[in-house]
Amino acid sequence: MFEIGRLCLKIAGRDAGLKCVVIDKLDDNYVLIDGQTRRRKCNIKHLEPLDKVLKVKKGLGHDDVLKELKKQGIEVKEKVKRIKKAAPKTEEKSAVKKETSKKEEKSAAKPKKAVKKAEAKPKKTVVKKAKATVKAKAKKK
Repeated sequence: MFEIGRLCLKIAGRDAGLKCVVIDKLDDNYVLIDGQTRRRKCNIKHLEPLDKVLKVKKGLGHDDVLKELKKQGIEVKEKVKRIKKAAPKTEEKSAVKKETSKKEEKSAAKPKKAVKKAEAKPKKTVVKKAKATVKAKAKKK
């Protein structure tokens, strides 16, 4: 039923409602699909076969699949690849490094003063007071 070239409709998942072509049969339950969907392995339970069978070879490339779908009158949106802009962050980082090195030089020239921290006195916990009040109430009774 799901031979190579079979036009199908994806009925489950993120690509549900989109048309695809079977490119390769992987095993009894899975096929490789491509078309309006992403090119990926798909469970045959998630596909509904359509009447048309396209003349495609096993393992056909994405561009060739798109051409075959256009011949059948099926439009496929092509994703635009984003181009990363070259960021001049390297210049900014080097300027920051220079500034920090200048600060380190200035701090190295001046001796640091020893700072004594005040010793923290242990605080009495409220829990002990609460226990003491409970014991005092018990003695009164």
